[in-house]
Amino acid sequence: MEMVQLMEYMLLATFFLYLIAAVAFVMGTRGSKEDDKTERMQKWQKIGVGITIAGALLHLGFIILRVLIGGHFPTSNMFEFTAFLCFASVIAFIVIYFLYRSAVLGAFVMPIVVVLLGYAAAFPRDIQPLIPALKSHWLYIHVTTAALGQGAFMVAFVAGFIYLIQRFGQNAKGKQAFWLETIMVLIVMFIGFSGVSLLFEATGYQSVYKHEVDGQLTEQEYELPPIVAPNGGIPEEITPFWGLKEALFEAPAWMIGQKAALTLNSVIWAIITGAILYVMLRLLIRKRMTQLVHPMTKKIDLELLDEITYRAIAIGFPLFTLGALIFAMIWAHEAWGRFWGWDPKETWALITWLFYSAYLHLRLSRGWIGTKSAWLAVGGFVIILINLIVVNLIIAGLHSYA
Repeated sequence: MEMVQLMEYMLLATFFLYLIAAVAFVMGTRGSKEDDKTERMQKWQKIGVGITIAGALLHLGFIILRVLIGGHFPTSNMFEFTAFLCFASVIAFIVIYFLYRSAVLGAFVMPIVVVLLGYAAAFPRDIQPLIPALKSHWLYIHVTTAALGQGAFMVAFVAGFIYLIQRFGQNAKGKQAFWLETIMVLIVMFIGFSGVSLLFEATGYQSVYKHEVDGQLTEQEYELPPIVAPNGGIPEEITPFWGLKEALFEAPAWMIGQKAALTLNSVIWAIITGAILYVMLRLLIRKRMTQLVHPMTKKIDLELLDEITYRAIAIGFPLFTLGALIFAMIWAHEAWGRFWGWDPKETWALITWLFYSAYLHLRLSRGWIGTKSAWLAVGGFVIILINLIVVNLIIAGLHSYA
C-alpha cells in the first residue's frame, strides 16, 4: 500500500511540475521583439525546461514504480496509455526544444500535457492484472513506440497550431478563424472534463450500478454522476447530484465491454463541462480564445514554426510506423492468428498512418509548406484524438478493453 501511495504522490508531483513549467514558458514569451533575447526571458526559459526535465524524470519514476507494482508495462488501459502519451509528448518536446530553443512551443505544449494528464487521471487508476490477450512482450514494444510517435505528432500539432494562430488568430471572422476556434473549444472540453473529474474525486463521489457482462453479474463504479447507466443495469448505490437520483438513459446495446457506459458517461460530461466553461470564458474575455492567445505568438518566426512542424513529424512517422503498424501486426498474429482484421482500432491506426504519409508526400513532392503544412499537422492530431477518445471509448472492437 505504501508503494501505491508513493506512486500516486509521484504522479501528483509530476502534474504540478508540468504546470509550473507551463507557467514559466508563458512568462518566457512575454516582452517585445526588441527584448526577445533579454536575460529575464532567457531565465524563464531555462527555468521552464529545467522543471520540464525534472517532471519527466519524476514521470519516468512513476512508470517504473507502476511496473514494479503491477508486474507489466503500464499501457494496458486508458489511464495508463494516456499518462504514457503525456510522457512521450514531453520527451518529444524536450528533444525539439534543444534543437530550436523555442519558449513559445513550451508555452503551448506544456499546458496541453497538463490537460492530458488531468484527463488521464479521470479514468480508474487501480492496477489490474492483464487479460490474456495482453500478456505479451509486444505490449510495451508496440504501445511505447506508437505512443512516442504520437508524442512527436503532438509537438507538430502545437507548432502548426501556433503558426495558424499567428497568421489568423487576430481575425474575428473567416473560415480559418472559425476552425481555429473550434480546436480551442475541444481543448477547453478537455480542461473542463479534467477539472470536474478531479473535483468529484476530491469530494469522494461514487455511485454503483450492477449489470451483466458475458452472463456474469458485475458492479460498475461511477466517479462522476451517472448520466448513462449500463445497458440493463440496476442501481445499487446512487449518490444524488443536483436532484439527479438515477441515470437519464442506458447505454446502447451495441456498446460492448464492462466499462462501456462509464466511458460514454465520461464523454458526455466532457461535452457538457467544456461547453459551459467555453461560454463562461467567452462572456468574461468578450473575444475569441484565439484572439486572447495571439499576442503570445507575435515574436516567433513563421519559417521556424514550419520547420519545427516538419521535423517533429519526420521524427514521429517512423516510430509510429513501427509501433502502430508493423509491431501491431506481429502481435495481432501472435494473439489472434491474423496480421490484420479491420478492427476499428486497427483501421484508425491505418488512417492515421496514411494521413501522415500524405503529409510527407505533399510537403516533399508538392511543396506544401506554411499554412497548408500547419493545417495538415493540426488535422493529423485531431485524427489521433478521435482514435484515443472515440474509438477507444465508444466504438466496440477487439481493443475495447483499452
